[in-house]
Amino acid sequence: MQVYLPIAEMSVNALLVLGMGWLVGFLSGMFGVGGGFLMTPLLIFIGVPPAIAVGTQANQLVAASVSGVLAHWRRGNVDVKLGVVMLGGGVVGTAVGVWIFGILQRLGQIDIAITLSYVFFLGTIGGMMLVESSRAILRRRAPTAKRGKLHRHIWLHGLPFKMRFQRSKLYISALLPAGIGAIGGMLVAIMGIGGGFLLVPAMIYLLNMPAGLVAGTSLFQIIFTTAAATLLQAATNQTVDAMLALLLLIGGVVGAQFGTKAGSRLRGENARLALATIVVAVALKLAFDLFSRPDDLFTLTMGVR
Repeated sequence: MQVYLPIAEMSVNALLVLGMGWLVGFLSGMFGVGGGFLMTPLLIFIGVPPAIAVGTQANQLVAASVSGVLAHWRRGNVDVKLGVVMLGGGVVGTAVGVWIFGILQRLGQIDIAITLSYVFFLGTIGGMMLVESSRAILRRRAPTAKRGKLHRHIWLHGLPFKMRFQRSKLYISALLPAGIGAIGGMLVAIMGIGGGFLLVPAMIYLLNMPAGLVAGTSLFQIIFTTAAATLLQAATNQTVDAMLALLLLIGGVVGAQFGTKAGSRLRGENARLALATIVVAVALKLAFDLFSRPDDLFTLTMGVR
C-alpha cells in the first residue's frame, strides 16, 4: 500500500508509517515523552530526508501529546501552572531553534547536524538514565541500604523569582522550569523531538517534582512547543509533509491511549530503565550508520573540454 509524499518527493508503505506512528504514540503515553527521539530516526531509516523528518515529526507530536495529556488529565496528573511556566521558555527556545535550523539548511549542513545531535544527546542522556535507573532498581532490592534524601537541593534552587506550585508542592525559581522549557523548545525545532527524554529526567532531578505528575506536565508543555515548531517550520523552511503527518497522527493518537494504560502498571525506575534502553539503542544505530557504507555511492569527476 504505497502512498506518495509530495514534500519528501518519495513513496512509502502507508501501513508501515501507521505502525510507526502507533509505536511512538504508545511510548508517548507510557513514558510521558513526545516520542520524537524515536520517530525522527525511524523516518530517516526508511529514507525520508532528515530535514523533512524533523519538520513533519513535530506535527505528529502534537496529536500524540494531546491524546496522552487527556488521559493524564483525567487522573489529575498535570500541574498546569508549572507547565505554563515551562511553556513560556519553550516558545522562545522554539523560535531560536527554527532560526538555527534555517541557517544550517541554507548552508547544506542540516542532515549531518541532525544526525550528530541525535547521537550526542541520545547517547549522553540515555547513558545517564540507564545508570541511574539500574542503581534505583538495585537499591529497591536491598531494603537495608541507606536511603537518600527525598529532595536534594543544589545551587539552582537558590535562583531568584521564586514561585509556589501547589500541585507539585514546590517552591522554586521560575527561571528553572522556564530554562528547561527553552532547551526543550530548541530540541523540538532542530531535532524534531518533544524533548521529553530530556525534560522528564530534568523535572525529576532538577525540579524535584513528584514522579506521578512528571509525564502529564511534560506532555502538556510539549503540545504547544511542537505546535509552534510545526507552524514556524512550515512557514519559514517548508519542511512539513502533510500526507506523512496525517499517517503519523492517526497511528499516534491510537497508540497513546494504550501506552497510558500500560504506563500506569510500571514502577518509576522500571519505566526509566526501559526508556533509557530504547534511547541508547537508537543512538548506537545512528552512530553505526554514520560510519557504515552507504547503499548508494556517488562519485564526482572533473574533466576539461
